[in-house]
Amino acid sequence: MDTKWKNTDVKKKSGIWIRKIINRKEFRLLPGAGGCILGIFLLMDLYYSHYLTTKYALTRGFFLNLSLGIGLWGSIGFLLYFQNRAWQPVYEEFYQEWKEKLRKQQIYLCVLAAMLLGAAVKYFDYMCQYYWRFANYSTGYVMVGTVIVQWIVCEIMILSFMKQKLDNYMEAMGQINQKNLEAALRSEQMKVDLISNVSHDLKTPLTSMVGYLELMKKEELTDVLSDYTEVLSRKAQKLKEMIDSLFDLAKTSSGNVELKMEPMEMNRLIEQVQADMEDRIRDSHRELVLILSKEDTSFIADSSYMYRICQNLLENALKYSMENTRVFLKTAVRAETDLSKKVRFEITNTAGYPMEFTNDQIVERFVRGDESRTTDGNGLGLAIVNTYTAALGGNFEVNIDCDQFKAIVEFLK
Repeated sequence: MDTKWKNTDVKKKSGIWIRKIINRKEFRLLPGAGGCILGIFLLMDLYYSHYLTTKYALTRGFFLNLSLGIGLWGSIGFLLYFQNRAWQPVYEEFYQEWKEKLRKQQIYLCVLAAMLLGAAVKYFDYMCQYYWRFANYSTGYVMVGTVIVQWIVCEIMILSFMKQKLDNYMEAMGQINQKNLEAALRSEQMKVDLISNVSHDLKTPLTSMVGYLELMKKEELTDVLSDYTEVLSRKAQKLKEMIDSLFDLAKTSSGNVELKMEPMEMNRLIEQVQADMEDRIRDSHRELVLILSKEDTSFIADSSYMYRICQNLLENALKYSMENTRVFLKTAVRAETDLSKKVRFEITNTAGYPMEFTNDQIVERFVRGDESRTTDGNGLGLAIVNTYTAALGGNFEVNIDCDQFKAIVEFLK
């Protein structure tokens, strides 16, 4: 029994050793050289045999193509490997180089095949001229067919090798892209964590400052100190609102939020936001125009998040639109497919400054359309809208047409 197991282990080891030898690229030289030598011998024998029968010529041609095919498989496979052993797919220009190298190899192969085919045709013509009375033309047909068959074999070998190189390149690029994506995700998560931590740490002392400023307002102060205190109070309140917005934005971006999804109606929400901001609308010297859909605009979302979305869009329009212009608030129900519909809210205004930015840039954090910063804002309004809308499963889109700025949010009905 012990001897039996020992012999089995020896067989396994020898089998692995043989497979390793066969898988080595250098091993292809053995069948390659042997096949080429045998093929050349059969070719020369066929060349000098003008009186073969058709059956015998075709049999010779079969073994000729078989031996040459094995020989070319081994020889060309080794040559391609040896010639391109240092060609590694680790750079962006690899694909262009791959196409150029494939084109050159196919050109060289076509030129060589054309020369050999010309020689085979010349041989066939030679037979027709000098042995036309008693020669069997099947030998000439075999010569021409051999060139064509071996050209196909070489073409398959080159395409197979180049495809393998391209697959290696795509695999390497996939690994690189995966690493870059993971690094980008880690970097983005670190930014979110940093913003969340810093915002949280700033809220506590800032809240205390706002509280003490409110207490100072109740004391008897001189007119100058009272004015200073009022200015400090407004600035501190603005800073507190910005930190709260930044904290909420970071928290939502990280996905660490609990949404309370409930049925709501877009028309009623817009009317509520307008009523709550009536004083600001009146002081802004803009005219608000409501175009509400007569269809049912009910959908499911988080009411607090939706209120913030609509509020930010309206505040953005009031801040950055031209004075004494109209701001249009419009709702609609749009058919997405035969079975689904979307509730749509869009707000359109005429900008009071050159809009020299793209649709993607304006929804980034701290990016403002008014680069001169003559208007009040911190560049978080549309970023919050974009993040909140994505968290609720909706779509946010910005369209810019000359001076017309249109923001659109859509949710499944």
